[in-house]
Amino acid sequence: MVKVSDDILYKVEKPSRYIGGELNEIIKNPKEVDIRFGFCFPDVYEVGMSHLGSRILYHTINERQDTYCERVYAPWPDMEAELRKNKIPLYALESKDPINEFNFLGFTLQYEMSYTNILNMLDMGGITLRASERGEGEPIIMAGGPCAYNPEPLYDIVDFFELGEGEEIMNDVLDVYKKYKGQGKKKEFLREISKIRGVYVPSLYDVFYNEDGTIKEFKPKYDDVPATVKKRIIPDFNNVSYPDKFIVPYSEIVHDRVILELFRGCTNGCRFCQAGMIYRPVREKSRETLIKQADQLLKATGYDEISLSSLSTCDYSDIKGLVTDLIAEHAKDNVSVALPSIRVDAFSVDLLKEMQKVRKSGLTFAPEAGSQRMRDVINKGLTEERILEACKNAFDSGWSSLKLYFMLGLPYEEVQDAREIAMLAEKIVAKYFEVPKEKRNKGLRVTVSTSILVPKPFTPFQWAPMDKPESVNEKINAVRDTIKSKAINYNYHAQATSYMEAVFARGDRRLCDVLIKAFEKGARFDGWSQYFSLDTWKEAMAECNVDGDFYAFRERSYDEILPWDFIDIGVNKKYIQAENEKAKSAELTQNCRKGCTGCGINVNFKEGKCFNGAISN
Repeated sequence: MVKVSDDILYKVEKPSRYIGGELNEIIKNPKEVDIRFGFCFPDVYEVGMSHLGSRILYHTINERQDTYCERVYAPWPDMEAELRKNKIPLYALESKDPINEFNFLGFTLQYEMSYTNILNMLDMGGITLRASERGEGEPIIMAGGPCAYNPEPLYDIVDFFELGEGEEIMNDVLDVYKKYKGQGKKKEFLREISKIRGVYVPSLYDVFYNEDGTIKEFKPKYDDVPATVKKRIIPDFNNVSYPDKFIVPYSEIVHDRVILELFRGCTNGCRFCQAGMIYRPVREKSRETLIKQADQLLKATGYDEISLSSLSTCDYSDIKGLVTDLIAEHAKDNVSVALPSIRVDAFSVDLLKEMQKVRKSGLTFAPEAGSQRMRDVINKGLTEERILEACKNAFDSGWSSLKLYFMLGLPYEEVQDAREIAMLAEKIVAKYFEVPKEKRNKGLRVTVSTSILVPKPFTPFQWAPMDKPESVNEKINAVRDTIKSKAINYNYHAQATSYMEAVFARGDRRLCDVLIKAFEKGARFDGWSQYFSLDTWKEAMAECNVDGDFYAFRERSYDEILPWDFIDIGVNKKYIQAENEKAKSAELTQNCRKGCTGCGINVNFKEGKCFNGAISN
């Protein structure tokens, strides 16, 4: 057990990040289990503790009598300095044991800019960075999450990846591991689990390149290793394992509340959205299941807010009934219900009024694009009339503060499309003043935020180049200069981090050396602007003879082999190509709930049935 003295904790910001012992923490005797698993979130405690997937897998793995799952977070730089100075290895919160004593370390990949933190956490635990050099006695390193759908930049760091929903894959892997534990047969273990659906072992595959730098061939080294890795899905989401307790931190975290996951998947088909493709098909939980889970979690945590979570929460087929029931059940205890983001075309005044019976939370809409043409290009399926109507309804219902999320740098976007973001915000302000003075709340505040699109794998835009900085700058200026109202506040995203995000999101195995080189030069916490250094990354790429622009700004042809083409998400590549062609002519594809659009998931993965709703439609 590691002993972190009070002298160290007094010197660092938020010492509660490093002490564990929170309410509902799971404690087991490490000597009474066969497998020790460190669930690692490569970011600071309050971000990692807010991540629902981590909470689910912490609960699921610990349901096994033979396995003890503990939490590991990236120490903030002040704590890292103290640990290194005092020669204290990185440790897990529950037992305080060093992470190099664990059998498995599992990293969740939520954001490409967290990759250097993975290396830093391994290094602080005294673990060899490269999988090809890691010894038999060291932990097996695995990873999953949305960024694992292009695992190649981490190919020689991570021993194996889990693609798809980990609740089932993890148990299959751990069952196999018990046969090999302690026998010095890591390679044999990895070879066997490569046959489990959803498992990818990079060391079992070779990649060959053309002279122009594109991929010539990707193939397994052995005949018994699958050429294609199929993602794993859980068909019956209503009965999947879900925590009945959440760990309650001592200090505030990003999402400090009960979280209910209503469904997985999405039927909207937005062309920029990776999650909407990789998490298909839609599978919902019943209202009864969700009400029961809410009751259990509120009693176990003492929280006074329930957040309803999914890719497009208002699309839940019984959303009004669920919100009404939750408020009727828990309003007496001053428990409120919140929706993290509301899709404007699924917006309802009745729903809004139900939600504000206990307390009024903030209201966030995501129109994504300012012009109708661009909303059609990205298949948002949303008219300006509907956006303005929704905002007017919000103002009528007593809201005076709105957040609006947009993207810049979309394929086929012009500067005028950017201006129309500001013009739409101005029209929304005008809607506020249409509400009679005696009815509207004072203090109008409309916050407009723009992020920069990174074309991601498995989206219709995966072949498109990322927009170049000079073009994005022009568009940011167009938005800023067009805003006139003092009630509008404009926030925009840093471009340098988006560039590196694109390099790694669209990159191949050659990025692995760059990643290690950047870490050796001091890169870590790259998702935090105060620590990100583009110069460090440029030096690392130059020293590894890698051109970042090749990955970020290059348009791909349909016949090019992409680094992630060996992964089967169940959606046909021809369908994704057709969606890109539709984008070029701003042609819409209907929501899947209105009728099948032929993506292939129902044939490839669901045997004829795609949407699995909580109530009949």
